Parts: sequence; structure tokens; C-alpha cells
Amino acid sequence: MGNHSQVTVASCLKVLVCLCIFVQSLVNGQDIDPLVNVTYIKGGVAKGAVCLDGSPGAYYFGQGFEDGIDNWIVYLPGGAWCYSEENCLSRSKYNNNTGTTKYAAPKSFTTFLSQNRIINPDFYNWNRVLIRYCDGASFMADVEAVDPVTKLYRRGRRIFASVLEELITTKAMGNAANALLIGDSAGGLATILNCDRFHSFLPDACRVKCVSDAGFFIRGKDLPGAFDHAMDYFSEVVKYHKLAEYLPKSCTQRLAPELCFFPENVVNDIKTPLFLLNSDFDTYQIYILVAPNSPTDEGWNCTKTFASLVNCTPDQLHVIMDFRTAFLKTLQGLDDNPSRGLFITSCYIHSISGYPHNWQGSPTLQNKTVQQAIGDWYFERNIVQFIDYQHRHPIYCNGI
Repeated sequence: MGNHSQVTVASCLKVLVCLCIFVQSLVNGQDIDPLVNVTYIKGGVAKGAVCLDGSPGAYYFGQGFEDGIDNWIVYLPGGAWCYSEENCLSRSKYNNNTGTTKYAAPKSFTTFLSQNRIINPDFYNWNRVLIRYCDGASFMADVEAVDPVTKLYRRGRRIFASVLEELITTKAMGNAANALLIGDSAGGLATILNCDRFHSFLPDACRVKCVSDAGFFIRGKDLPGAFDHAMDYFSEVVKYHKLAEYLPKSCTQRLAPELCFFPENVVNDIKTPLFLLNSDFDTYQIYILVAPNSPTDEGWNCTKTFASLVNCTPDQLHVIMDFRTAFLKTLQGLDDNPSRGLFITSCYIHSISGYPHNWQGSPTLQNKTVQQAIGDWYFERNIVQFIDYQHRHPIYCNGI
């Protein structure tokens, strides 16, 4: 009897330990989703829905379940842009998943695509789609001509459309009740620029909205001399990929095309409800686009991470603070739209949803996490227009 009791207690303890480990993994936001295989667009090459190197566009799909079976979330990942023949050619040959699908391996969904109900409470059981970013122009280009020497294709717009068309015809996406387009960084910009277009594919859905994470790149006209690189960079992207024709005409009819690659000039014209998730201390914009000297200059390495800020000079810290002022001023220059959601943190970060390790340390504003705030906004439980005015300096967010 005693031995049986010991075995029973040991078994119970073992179960309890396993349960604690499982619960802790949920609390920590660890990825427990199974691997998802890549799906290549059917007839992608024939349709011209191809990456920079001519490989077919692709996506990852996870089936929805329970009451999420008729709801859809489509994710556009980041990865910056390419802006010249040489730059795009290098991108197309480099195994970094941003110019080709030749090396597309199975992957697990995370953050807003996760099936983990604790870290993704409102969207965990939706149909989930991640479209591979491999065109270098935020899914905006559609150039028919192919360079006979480099064999480079600029067809991201076709990839975006072909994936949605395939999901509508083969996965019943056309019956969607609710749909959400979300992206981070270059994918966040893509989300802004493609938001109304996404809605047009789902005219019968009850609720269609968009979330841009770290996609609100500012021109920084209130930062004298600091944003020449950003303007030049975006101008080269727009010119090389011939985006003028596809950028919102409501903007290009009044401004030069390169200015219409900056969200501040197109957000007011977007009819579909849009949520802006961003930091007013956006590390990518500060380190890559704002720093007066070249980012390769080791003197500006101090701006790369929160921990490295201690190495910055007073002048460099002043530039960082000037960025926040310019960012908030740009944001405040937008029309007052009650359907627009805002979650502007002061964490010293770039994207939140694009990097799984960031999710555990999701910042809070008004006692709401990013997940809770976006869920409240999407389902119209509350108006969500949160801006961190409390912190005037960059802050460190746990896990980020």
C-alpha cells in the first residue's frame, strides 16, 4: 500500500511539474504552434507572381477552427527594401528570404498568428496566412519588363493579389466574416499602402481592418538635415520599382510620388479602419534613417539598442529626442479619425509583432497590452488611441 501511495504521489508530482512547465510556456509566450509548410502560388511563374529572382511567390497557411473558422488574418513581414539593380540583385541571391522563395522552410506562427490563446486571445483560432516578402518594394511593384541581364523581376503587387485570389477560390476566404491585414516594418508600410486594396478583395465581409506595426515612417521635415537619407532612400525605391502608378492616386495627384511612400501623406485618405502600432523612439528610423552620419559610422552605433545608449554623446541623445518630437508632431498632423487606432509606445524598439522575443515584453498603455488594445479596437469594445506622453526619454521594455 505504501509503495502504491509513493508511486501515486510521484505520478501526481510528475503531472504537476509538466503542467507547470506547460503553463509557464504559455505565460512566457513561447511558441508552441506546429511547423507550417510553405505553399507556392499555383501557377505563380505563369502568372508572373514571382520574387526578385523569378521564383514563385509563396505563403504559409494555418486553418482556422471553432468560432474562428470564417475569420482571417493575413500577415506581411518586414525586411526593408532594395533600391537599385545592384542592391536588388544582391538581395535576390542572398539566402535571407527577402528576395527568393528557393529556401522557404517550414515555420511556426508567432504573435498575432499564434494559436496560443493566452498571448493571442482574440485571433488565436482564425485562419492565419503569412505572405512571404520577396519583392523588395512592400508588395507594391508590378513591372512587366524583365531585365535581360540580371533577370530581376519586380512583381510584389502580383504576389499579394495572387495569394488572396488563391485563398478566395481554394480556402473559402471569400466567405470571410472578419478579416485583418497586419504587417511589421516594410510589411507595416505595405499594410498601409494596401489596406483599401485588401478590403476590395473581401467586399462582403462584415468587418475588415488593418494594423501597421512599425510602418509609420516619417519624412521628418521638422528634423533639419537629419532626414536626407530617408528621403533619398525612399525616392530611389519608388523610382527603381516604378511605383508612381500604384501609389494612392489621392496622394500622387497632389504630391511627388516619392512623398507618397511616406505614410503621413496617405493615411488620411485610407477608408478602411487602420491601427498604427509604433514607437516614438523607433530604433530603425533613428539608427538607419535619422542619424546625420552614415549608419556604418561606428560613432552612431550607440543608437542601435537601448543598452548602447549609454555610449551616446549629448548631441546624439539630442537627435534621438528630436526624432520623438518630430514623430509625435507628424502623428498629430493627421486628421482626427475616430475609427483609427493608436498605440504609440516609448520603448526603444522597432517592430513588436515581427519579433517573437518582443511579444513576451509587450508594453502596456492605460493598463492594456498591445494584444488587448488591438482586440478592443478591432471588435469596437473601446476607442483605442493611446500615446505615451508620460515618458519623455526612451524606456526599456521587458523582453525586448
